[in-house]
Formats: sequence, C-alpha cells, structure tokens
Amino acid sequence: MNNKKKIESYSGLYGIEPVHKGKVRDIYDLGDKLLIVVSDRISAYDSILPTLIPGKGVVLNMISAKWFDWFDDIPNHKISTDVNDYPDSLKKFASLLKGRSMLVRKAERIDLECIVRGYITGSGWREYCELGSVCGISLPGGLKDSQKLEEPIFTPSTKADSGHDENITVEKAASIVGSDTIERIKQLSLRIFTEASRYASGKGILIADTKFEFGFIDGEIAVIDEILTPDSSRFWLTEEYQPGRKQRSLDKQFIRDYLDESGWNHEPPAPELPLDIVQKTTERYKISVERLFDDIDLERYGV
Repeated sequence: MNNKKKIESYSGLYGIEPVHKGKVRDIYDLGDKLLIVVSDRISAYDSILPTLIPGKGVVLNMISAKWFDWFDDIPNHKISTDVNDYPDSLKKFASLLKGRSMLVRKAERIDLECIVRGYITGSGWREYCELGSVCGISLPGGLKDSQKLEEPIFTPSTKADSGHDENITVEKAASIVGSDTIERIKQLSLRIFTEASRYASGKGILIADTKFEFGFIDGEIAVIDEILTPDSSRFWLTEEYQPGRKQRSLDKQFIRDYLDESGWNHEPPAPELPLDIVQKTTERYKISVERLFDDIDLERYGV
C-alpha cells in the first residue's frame, strides 16, 4: 500500500469518521479517550497542500511523545503510542497506526495558541519592523532579523479552526481565558521553552520559537496536541546560525519559502510540490529527530 492510500485509509478506521479532521491530525472518539492519528499532510498559509511528505507524521508523533515524557512532571494528555495498549478494535489497524498515532486523555481545550519566541523572526520580525514591539511587548531598537532576544517572550494568539490566527496581547488573552489561566500557561510555556532550548542547543539545534496548546484534564492545566515539533516550532542548526538573514530551517518554513518563490498567491487551491522539495523537506524533518533524540529509530516505522 503506498503512502497516499495509507493516509486516506485513516478516515475509515473501524467504520467511523474522525470527530475532527485537522490540517494534519485526525481525531477519533473512543468514548473516554481519543485516538490522534498524525498524517503526512502539510499545510501552509491556511491551506492543506495536495502533496504528502512521507514519514512526516511519524516524526511529529514520536518527537511529541519524547517531549511529553521528558517533561513528565507537567500534566499532558499522552497515554501511549504503543498500539498494543490500544483497544482491541484498533489492533487490526496496527500497521497503519504504528509510530504515527497516540492514545490520549480527553481535555477541555483552552482556545489560545501559546507562542514563545526566543529569536525575532517571522511575523514577530515583521511586527517589530513596523511597531518596535511584538504583541504589545516593546523590544530594544536595532535588532536584526533572526537575532536572539535577551529573554524569551510569551506572545499568545487566538486559536482559529479555520482562517488566520491573530496575535494578541497577554491582557487580551486574559480577557478571553481568565487571568489565573493565562498566568499559569504563560509560566508553563516559558519554562518548557527555556529547558527544551537548553537541551536542544547541546544537540546542535536552536529553537527559534514554538507554540503550545493547553487544556483542562481533571481540573488541571495540561499540555495537549503536539509539543516542540518541526511543525509547531522553528528549528535552526547551531553551526549555520547567523543573525541578520533568514536561516536554513529544519521545519516547514522551508515549504513556505518555496511557495513564496513559486509565485503562489496564498489563495486556495495550493499547488503540488515537486519531488525534490518533498525529498528535502523529509530530510530536514529527519535531521531534527536525529539531532534531538537519536534513540528514536525511524526505520522501525518505515521512515
């Protein structure tokens, strides 16, 4: 079975449709738990591209699982990525689910994207050039593109199921979810980013920025969705880093850059990706695994 058919077949797991089909993840309701299946789909500029990135779903899933375990003192939704731990009704789909699925606890989602920036780049750089600030946080003058900030900053955005997320101030976020909640998720976001960045830099990767999602599980705030992956973060190679220019990324920024150069106007439908861009993207995602967690055996999962 080729990769495309594998991805398509997820929608028919044990005769039901996913309760939610996201840009990358399909979510199945198992009653008291959820099954998250991470596809090889890739999105950019709010569009799902028609071309798959082979193995991408496994990379995202296994990196998230590692980070969830790494921060084991912080509540998260992970139960298991081992198909043997799944309900018996899923065992016949083991070959499809192996490596790219996660059994999780249900959570009441907090409707914010919790973004932490350690370097000034992307939309933050554009806002800084215009206003000298990011999400209401004033920054020193004279910063260069991709420059490291003195301290990481927490810059939330709205959580849009479709369309564009909107960068907002912490004060605006507090008015949406409550001051106690925003203070707690800000604290957790900055802690996770700081500790993960310290670890990753020792492995030759700079985490420029990342986004987290949180939800309530049994009354506690827990990390949900994905965590510190090449889809939710900007990863740069330490040995190639140079402020004042765009960096060669190990994440889907590579796809965005290609699409910008292709002349696509960011309006649906998104174009197909050429084979060499697909291969280079796959290579970048794999490097992130090899650098961060060399005990993840991608070959075991056919990647």
